[in-house]
Amino acid sequence: MSAYWPSLIGGMLLGLSAITLLLLDGRIAGISGIVGRLLGGGQVTLNAAFVIGLLCGPPLYALVFGHFPNVTIAAPWPLTLVAGLAVGIGTRMGSGCTSGHGILGLARFSTRSFAATASFLVVGMAVATLMEVLQ
Repeated sequence: MSAYWPSLIGGMLLGLSAITLLLLDGRIAGISGIVGRLLGGGQVTLNAAFVIGLLCGPPLYALVFGHFPNVTIAAPWPLTLVAGLAVGIGTRMGSGCTSGHGILGLARFSTRSFAATASFLVVGMAVATLMEVLQ
């Protein structure tokens, strides 16, 4: 059971931060939108604070648990960069990402978010299955 504590605590902190931003500022905590507004020069202080808070996650994890989270990326860096660009393009086309649609959109019973989250999951499963078959 102790192996699940970091994920459980992380999920609760994500929910807490999303709810706090919605209640205090009336905005959805969608990372792609926040980063997009930051790069576009909109609400720089608030958006920068949110992104800096995200970047502080691994060091805070290390302080609490005594080590950095174990992360393994098995794909080569060029493929990882192409995948990241594809995700970025997809979030702009879908008017949001998994954090905005999946965390708050579903909680608000947004039809668009249900469709977007289902699309994320189906395409992710299809790509993972395809990659497994091709290897």
